[in-house]
Amino acid sequence: MNTVIYPGTFDPITNGHTDLVARASRIFDNVIVAIAASTRKNPLFTLDERVELASEVLKPFPNVKIVGFSILLAEFVRQHNANIILRGLRAVSDFEYEFQLADMNRQLASGVESLFLTPANHLSYISSTLIREIASLGGDIKQFVAPAVADALNQKFATGK
Repeated sequence: MNTVIYPGTFDPITNGHTDLVARASRIFDNVIVAIAASTRKNPLFTLDERVELASEVLKPFPNVKIVGFSILLAEFVRQHNANIILRGLRAVSDFEYEFQLADMNRQLASGVESLFLTPANHLSYISSTLIREIASLGGDIKQFVAPAVADALNQKFATGK
């Protein structure tokens, strides 16, 4: 059984993330979407909210499990008996940072490989940061995120967080 870990902040989960999860779910027996607490990034949504939103959005994929975490990714991978980390690359600008992370993870957890997937072309420009900014300014985000995520973002910004 192959298990892949797809880590990220997912603040919020976008259609680009969902595209990568859908594709990974066809390649691997088990996909764990590992949602990082990332308190230093000051996320808009709490870890519990991000886990809940991802669980709702990824419900159609029976071999996908959503788990929040606040430990070193290499340790999380070991705890879940995985040996592959999935990362998304939207543009060449992502590559240098992702390459550095892959090398560091390989040093921290020998035997762990990083696999890079690119989202579908029509989703390659979507980022959680852009989605939050558009939503904060009252823009329409429905084409970039699942309905539950759009509702959650609109509610966050309507209530001032």
